Amino acid sequence: MINIKSFQNALNKISQSSFDNHAIELFKFQASYNKVYKQYLDSLGINPLHIKKVSQIPFLPIEFFKSRDIKTNEWKSQIVFESSGTTQLIPSKHHIQDVDFYHLHAEQLFENTFGALMGKTIVALLPSYLERQGSSLVSMVNSFIQKTQSTNSGFYLNELDDLINLLIANKDADVYLFGVTFALLDLATQYNLPLGHVTIIETGGMKGRKEEITKEELYDLLERNLGVQNIYSEYGMTELLSQAYGKNGKFAESKAMKVIIRDINDPYTLLETGKTGGINIIDLANVHSCAFIETKDLGRLNADGTFEVLGRFDNSDLRGCNLLIT
Repeated sequence: MINIKSFQNALNKISQSSFDNHAIELFKFQASYNKVYKQYLDSLGINPLHIKKVSQIPFLPIEFFKSRDIKTNEWKSQIVFESSGTTQLIPSKHHIQDVDFYHLHAEQLFENTFGALMGKTIVALLPSYLERQGSSLVSMVNSFIQKTQSTNSGFYLNELDDLINLLIANKDADVYLFGVTFALLDLATQYNLPLGHVTIIETGGMKGRKEEITKEELYDLLERNLGVQNIYSEYGMTELLSQAYGKNGKFAESKAMKVIIRDINDPYTLLETGKTGGINIIDLANVHSCAFIETKDLGRLNADGTFEVLGRFDNSDLRGCNLLIT
């Protein structure tokens, strides 16, 4: 059995060369102590002792998070994150054993990309997420806001005028705006502003509010109407504890994450760089749940090491954070 605390503490120090060793170690642990994952492997006739390489690891279909409690070992949930979606859809549920670890890990990933949170101003325009309980995104951004120790950091529901006044009044500050896509569109269509000092991080999310829009169209509108040059996207989901950030729709894998592309028609065949297929994710931060997830997102790996999210499987549920197509 692995030492979970030591494993978690090492996540921010993992290198490309050591990632696979950590993944194999965690696979063997979860194959033995995660009941749902163990049953799934048994149903496939997989003997975990025969898995020697990351390319051999089976990925748990993400649908299991809708119907089962995905836990490695037995423990009491500190919080349960739920996915967004319409009332007709069954939400995914991610049982969290230690929410402080989730916040610390997310903070480290943010700071690896954007620098220290302390001294920044973090504002969040996340109306659909604030209006429900159990959002991992709201929990994460709230931890960022607290870490900045800035009185100007905070959440905004529908108070666009107040948000604009704050952004304009802090032209000399290091300001980051997390925004759900439809709210950013409202902001960019209702105002014409000089916000060149603001870095926008769009989190996806149309949820049927407006016609779907490509990232290129969104970025162009934000640049033209708000004067914003630094526009990033965040890739994350309820079932993951790690996030990836990227510009121009190209995401950089975090130290604790690896993206693998599978064949659409044969989930056990992996595709080479440049080929479009289903996204499998190894998230080593999911120590207490399952680190090996077969998502319903479509994407591809690029030669520069980034990955792109190109849409979703036609027959999959619409996920609230992934309705922005590229």
